[in-house]
Amino acid sequence: MEDLVLADRSVLQLLLIALGAIILLLVLIIKVRLHAFFSLLIIAVGTGLAAGIGVGDVIDVVVAGFSTTVGTVALLVGFGAVLGRLIEITGGAQVLADKMLDTFGEHRAPLALAVASLLYAFPIFLDAGFIVMLPVIYTVARRLGGSFMLYVLPSIASFQMMHGLLPPHPGPTAAATVMGVDVGLVVIIGLLIGLPTWYLGGYWVARVIARRYPDTPVPALLGEPRDVPQDERPGFVSILIVLLLPLALIFFNTAFSTLEKQGTVGSDDVLFQLSRLLGATPVALSLSALLAMLLLYVLPRRRRGEKLGGLLEDLVDDALAPVCSIILITGAGGAFGRILTETGIGGEIAKGLDAMGLPLIVAAYLVATVMRIAQGSATVAATTAASIMAPAFLGADLGSVAIAAAVIAIGCGSIGWSHVNDSGFWLIGRFCGFDTVTTFKTWSLVGTTISLLGFGLSSVVYAIAA
Repeated sequence: MEDLVLADRSVLQLLLIALGAIILLLVLIIKVRLHAFFSLLIIAVGTGLAAGIGVGDVIDVVVAGFSTTVGTVALLVGFGAVLGRLIEITGGAQVLADKMLDTFGEHRAPLALAVASLLYAFPIFLDAGFIVMLPVIYTVARRLGGSFMLYVLPSIASFQMMHGLLPPHPGPTAAATVMGVDVGLVVIIGLLIGLPTWYLGGYWVARVIARRYPDTPVPALLGEPRDVPQDERPGFVSILIVLLLPLALIFFNTAFSTLEKQGTVGSDDVLFQLSRLLGATPVALSLSALLAMLLLYVLPRRRRGEKLGGLLEDLVDDALAPVCSIILITGAGGAFGRILTETGIGGEIAKGLDAMGLPLIVAAYLVATVMRIAQGSATVAATTAASIMAPAFLGADLGSVAIAAAVIAIGCGSIGWSHVNDSGFWLIGRFCGFDTVTTFKTWSLVGTTISLLGFGLSSVVYAIAA
């Protein structure tokens, strides 16, 4: 979009407008019970006008924020939902759940789900990976009983930590690039800081929170559970192939993108171009969904002599129908975030923090946190904070380990403090069947705990290496 001409508003006025908009939004959703999709769009338009965006421009900003978010999320959520539904309805989730519980034991089921999510989250974006893991979480929760929170919150913690702290996720990758530090080193330092952060600030905090919700039911968002007979379930190897395919393709893309940046391969290299096509997350998920249709649904039915008819088409329709509302709400959250971004309030406060003479690592964390709270996107928060802070760090004669620790601190700032302008807040909350207040008390609280503990550990590494 072209630069907007905003009416003159002081930082204090913009801050009050933003706070008032968030309070009014929560009143509409929680008290008035107006649907989140309508509430977000109404508040987005009202906030834009109050902040000084012209009447002729405010709808363009809302549409731009909505379309950008939906363009990113819709394909990931759509393909992820189809893949998840296939795993659920064919009995694949039961196969995985049985294998997991036989290996780790029923009493370690939450930890097993958290570790599996940790591994699956390494290359795959938070929203897509979480949706694919949901059928397994649902199945384990139904089989063992108890609160759904006990099984889903540790998994959420895994995805949050990986998304905020470790490349190849876009926020820490962009921050590392802007700060001029090797991405491989950031991965090493990120694991050093991230694993204890995940275990203490994510997994254990999630377990504590789950005890406060002893009766949370398992959602039926991906359809009602179906007990597939043992002889009709797919093989464990087939399930693994389906789930590991997107990981392999995304790693393929990451590896060749790194080689291209290092000059090892040229931009016209055939494998590099192929990796860009097949390793794009939507393409990787779509190929995995198509493979799941073949391996888990079509071939087993053919072997049993069953006719497909329009069953496969109906299955896809059933998978996509429940997520349409989630995609629209997520897009509306992106529109509200874009309005707040265009006001410039986050950038103004961030620049003020940068100029206050705080210790560099503290300023970096706070700038990322302000950007996160102001506009919602973890990726934008990390990238913007790194851009603002990079000159100070690069001029401080620091070692690469210290700068890598600063990148992780920025990632920590970008993942906490999630609220109503974060599209992930709505996406995860709705897929888990949480209301708005519960999403604050679960998703937001776990992310903030990870943020604070991760920043503390980053500061220790930074102090030792600086």
